[in-house]
Amino acid sequence: MTAASAVPDPPPDSDRAHWRGVAPDPHADRSLAEDTDPAAVARLRARSRALLTDVLRPHRARLGTAVALLLTQNAAAMSGPYLVMLGIDRAIEPLRAGEPGPLITVAVSFAAAAGIEYAARRGFLSISARIGQAVLLDLRRRVYAHFLHLPVAFHERYTSGRMISRLTSDIDSIAELVDGGVESLVMAALTIVSVAGILLWLDLPLASVTLLAFPLLFWLSRWFARASASAYRRTREAMALVIVHFVESMRGIRAVQTYRREERNQHIFDSVSDDYRRSSRHAFHLIATYSPGIKLIGNVTVAVVLCYGGARVLGGETGVGVLAAFLLYLRRFFEPMQELSQFYNSLQSATAALEKLAGVLDERPSVAEPTRPVPLPDGPTRGAVRFHAVSFGYRPDSPILTGLDLTIPAGQTVALIGPTGAGKSTVAKLLARFHDPDAGTVTLGGVDLREVADADLRRAVVLVTQETHLYGGTVADNIRFGRPDADDEAVEAAARAIGAHDFIAALPDGYATQVHRRGGRLSAGQRQLVAFARAFLADPAVLILDEATSSLDVPTERLVQHALGNILRDRTALVIAHRLSTVETADRVLVLDRGRIVEDGPPAELIAEGGRYADLHRQWRDSLL
Repeated sequence: MTAASAVPDPPPDSDRAHWRGVAPDPHADRSLAEDTDPAAVARLRARSRALLTDVLRPHRARLGTAVALLLTQNAAAMSGPYLVMLGIDRAIEPLRAGEPGPLITVAVSFAAAAGIEYAARRGFLSISARIGQAVLLDLRRRVYAHFLHLPVAFHERYTSGRMISRLTSDIDSIAELVDGGVESLVMAALTIVSVAGILLWLDLPLASVTLLAFPLLFWLSRWFARASASAYRRTREAMALVIVHFVESMRGIRAVQTYRREERNQHIFDSVSDDYRRSSRHAFHLIATYSPGIKLIGNVTVAVVLCYGGARVLGGETGVGVLAAFLLYLRRFFEPMQELSQFYNSLQSATAALEKLAGVLDERPSVAEPTRPVPLPDGPTRGAVRFHAVSFGYRPDSPILTGLDLTIPAGQTVALIGPTGAGKSTVAKLLARFHDPDAGTVTLGGVDLREVADADLRRAVVLVTQETHLYGGTVADNIRFGRPDADDEAVEAAARAIGAHDFIAALPDGYATQVHRRGGRLSAGQRQLVAFARAFLADPAVLILDEATSSLDVPTERLVQHALGNILRDRTALVIAHRLSTVETADRVLVLDRGRIVEDGPPAELIAEGGRYADLHRQWRDSLL
């Protein structure tokens, strides 16, 4: 067996495809919806349009002002060639006769138009910047808040790399469009429409000749729009894979180096990076075809108009000024179409990013907040737990629990033991309502958890796992994580109650010591003690310890054992542990096997009966010897 093939199962938030040695599959997350199915693409676009409409709705007044300024800027810009025409046809002859008035009037009008264009453009850029930054802030807040409220089941399948991609590269793509692309795109569209109307008004025969180029322009633009939409969607997908692989590799750097995966991971990174390069090159190839094509059609059209217009001038059918203005307008017609290809890059990239964000925001929590929440009762039944005929599986074809019935009176400490895969952690997740049962009910204080407001449930039920996560900040900040308003005395009292005060006081800055990234400044046992203090301070009605002492060394575990009495007093506790030293403090032991309770009773009674728990207890005792 090679080192690569010996890699163990990854942590839950890792990309399992990445650990298998292949590039991550973007289609694994349906919220990405990188789908070639026309119906799926249509749904994506509808969602993204709805999202854009929603984030722009609060800025309708400013948008109206911005549109008015754009129209003013466009009108001022369009007046330039017309004033040139007036200067040639109506001001030259009076100037020869010694009357400079008409030419001065044209020149002043030209300068005024330039001043109006400057003022309108400056005002538009200022307002659009405010709108754009407000929209970006709104999107960031929405996506972040939505990620926070999506259930654990979502985060178990949606990798951290993709979440980072949504909040960084996708938002950046929209920001790039907002910062400069919107004004250019809108002005280009306004210019094209305005110039087309003016050309028809100036000289219909010349405009008719110009219209001969429109079928080619329409065909080329339609081809570019379709091809580039698909190309930029693939580019965004490829970029997301690069970010995903990088983030997951860095998160699992210890495993990568332990199993000598550097070369293999580099190979995977090279592969996804090359896919990104090829998709980007294809997108630029489309621009390289479209932009010169527009320029070629424009130059040929100008040449044809110049020849035909010159003949009309010689025949007295039109004036020199009209021909000059027509050619200037014609240039203005094709120039924005060439620029459009450059800004279309930003537009397509932002559109693809908006589709991804809309897909994420369209994710509905599998654990829904109740429409009419029922308050949890106070008093003797506050921590009473009941599982009634509960069945659950992470996949429809693989049930974990089948018809589980379990009643835990308030204040009782129950230990769950059994082989791996028996359903112990699943029971804890259902009680914490990270998932809802497929059948049956889970109640707390007689209230179905599906009818309890999420905020009430999180105050009532706290889960402590072996994977303790500490956030950047001080030790005190991490202890008061569940109760931000707790004062220093309460924080210290919680630490003393679980036996963490002595080691915290010995730190360089005591409770003000910075724990650094993910608690790297503390040992695994110290991090676990901080997690216990955090749970104690939160004062829940139900405390779930899921292998919470597995990372502790023997001396620290003994310290925690003495503190468990304080932690578990007057509250319901569900303790999941393989180390039976923790189980000995329980009032009751449940032995699970394949999602069913096979033994239930006080530890001493189960040992006396000589069943499965007695065998496990004997093996544990022998291991200590």
